Amino acid sequence: MDGNGRWAARRGLPRVEGHRRGVEAVRRAVELAGEAGVRYLTLYSFSAENWTRPAQEVADLMGLLKHFVRKDLGTLHRNGVRVRVIGERAGLPADIVGVLEEAETLTRANTGLTLVVAFNYGGRQEIARAARTLAEEVAAGRLAPQDVTVERLSAALDTRDIPDPDLVLRTSGEQRISNFLPWQSAYSELVFLPDLWPDFGREAFAKALAEYACRERRFGGLGAGTL
Repeated sequence: MDGNGRWAARRGLPRVEGHRRGVEAVRRAVELAGEAGVRYLTLYSFSAENWTRPAQEVADLMGLLKHFVRKDLGTLHRNGVRVRVIGERAGLPADIVGVLEEAETLTRANTGLTLVVAFNYGGRQEIARAARTLAEEVAAGRLAPQDVTVERLSAALDTRDIPDPDLVLRTSGEQRISNFLPWQSAYSELVFLPDLWPDFGREAFAKALAEYACRERRFGGLGAGTL
């Protein structure tokens, strides 16, 4: 979800206004994904690197997170949305941890769209935590080195019971994944849209799905009709 700051700057508005409009785009994205029958929607809400931003902007983002949960969690719950949070929680402020846990606890039994919120998340950091977990198992004698497989490492990730993404979509015209699900997206289709995130809506979503529908997914094999 990229482009909040540029959206605000082009209109002579403070960055926080771009983030507020970005929250509105989150609401639209969740609604559109539900309408389209998407089962898992993962949003990169706050990266492990975002803490380096100015303190006021970080405070604004934390305030928006808490406001979103207070205002929208009831609606998500009524609509059957299950909320999952991935990312490092150790060291987070207690009030933020409380908000994240509240969202997960309330919606745990829901069976509709799973909304995965990547918060204080970094893909390399996630892989390092998983590798450390397996290394501790080996050091303790509970796991043999030769048993450290792709499947075991996948099972140690934050996304252990979440399917790998079919489509990774980035807005604002930037063409990189910026430490977002690098392990899980190894075979994902990537779509980059020029729209800034606050402008994301039905037209942009349809464009992304149409682009995805044109792709031939081979997962390292040969495509249909290949000799």
